[in-house]
Amino acid sequence: MRAFEAVTATRYEVVVGLEVHAQVLTVSKMFCGCSTEYLTAPPNANTCPVCLGLPGSLPVINRRAVEATIRTALALNCEIPAFSKFDRKNYFYPDLPKGYQISQYDLPFSRNGHLEFDVKGESRRAGITRVHLEEDTGKLLHEGAIEQAQSSLVNFNRAGVPLMEIVSEPDLRSADEAREYVMRLRAILQYIGVNNGDMESGQLRCDANVSMRPVGRTELGTKVEVKNMNSFRAIHRAIAYEIDRQTEVLEAGGRLVQETRGWNDARGLTVSQRTKEFAEDYRYFPEPDLPPLEVSREWVAEIGATLPELPAARRERFVTDFGLTPYDASLLTSSKPMAEFFEEALRLGAPAKAAANWILGDFSRLLNADHKEIQEASVKPAHLRQLIGLIDSGVISGKMAKQTFEAMYRASDPGPPLEALKGSSQISGDAELAGIVDRVIAENAKSVADFKAGKEQALKFLIGQGMKISKGRANPQRLEALLREKIT
Repeated sequence: MRAFEAVTATRYEVVVGLEVHAQVLTVSKMFCGCSTEYLTAPPNANTCPVCLGLPGSLPVINRRAVEATIRTALALNCEIPAFSKFDRKNYFYPDLPKGYQISQYDLPFSRNGHLEFDVKGESRRAGITRVHLEEDTGKLLHEGAIEQAQSSLVNFNRAGVPLMEIVSEPDLRSADEAREYVMRLRAILQYIGVNNGDMESGQLRCDANVSMRPVGRTELGTKVEVKNMNSFRAIHRAIAYEIDRQTEVLEAGGRLVQETRGWNDARGLTVSQRTKEFAEDYRYFPEPDLPPLEVSREWVAEIGATLPELPAARRERFVTDFGLTPYDASLLTSSKPMAEFFEEALRLGAPAKAAANWILGDFSRLLNADHKEIQEASVKPAHLRQLIGLIDSGVISGKMAKQTFEAMYRASDPGPPLEALKGSSQISGDAELAGIVDRVIAENAKSVADFKAGKEQALKFLIGQGMKISKGRANPQRLEALLREKIT
């Protein structure tokens, strides 16, 4: 239990709203023809007068990015207004070449949506204020820690990349709910093909607005924005820390200030960055270089017709068609690549429950340790189906299967599972097992006597010794049968 968790639960209500920024998967930038590739391109290679904000340059709207935004809004049950426009959001920062950002303010592409999700078996629903479209900023590279840096470099390759902002209502009440909300949102963005869900590289980013209010009050407390969270774990830890910090301030009789704080993952705390700006500080006004947009109902219907099966529907299908538990189905569908891996393994003949257990068990453990997604692994659905088949046919034991799976996972180009075994197939023949049985009996006289005296537990010990001698290769069922026969 966190230090102030009990106090928070009885005296204060946690209020969290999230702003999720998702880069749109387009070939060109939001208002020019430059490539959106910025992770591997040389610094400032993908720039032009438009995305650098040079005098006389004029922006042109990227239709694909607008379609992706409307597609996202429809997947989040939003209304799509018939009229929309872009605005200038004015602020000055070195990674913003124009001195303003083209964004949306009072007339975005969507509004009034919602996202449903489960937390610990309880259904929750968070309102979506809007999904709007803007351009991303450049990236500053500081010489060492920002607090001590004497110089910084700026790379404008990211400046102008299409960026959706998905703003939730302040409907979340815990760090658990915030994490689950972002996980479900990420899955939806992956399913509809508008974002790859990569948080570590910044292609999906999240800011949290956290406040506290006395239980029973309806007015919101002082809001603190938390930035720099680049994983689900970081989102959970940062919000949990901020809840504790704000509770401690309030319990000591202090006052919270509206500010922006950054999450320091290494130190496990939030650090004040600046006092929070208000909307009027940005001096929004309609972007004069771009025309307002009329979004026809026919266009919206066309975009809506292309939506695929969404995670919630797929989750229900996994329960109904494959007999999975709602929990397992929820985990499998939380990532589109994972759900597709599972279904491909089933199409190749793997039983549903066994495939789910492997994917959610050993496979996920290895992936999480290496910070990998399932599509990056060398193990493919065919490998998993073959491995499960070897277990079911008795060729290998469960312990050997785990070793085989990890060997395949570690290989850059794994062949069939039997190749990974390298001659370590299960020992099932009585002739070979007989020698193991004789050795077990000879080396464990007391346990043999205990079993003869009616202590069934002693036989389990003897079986374990046989498995140890065979290095896990002995068929445990046949080993037990031979031990019983030999001793009695």
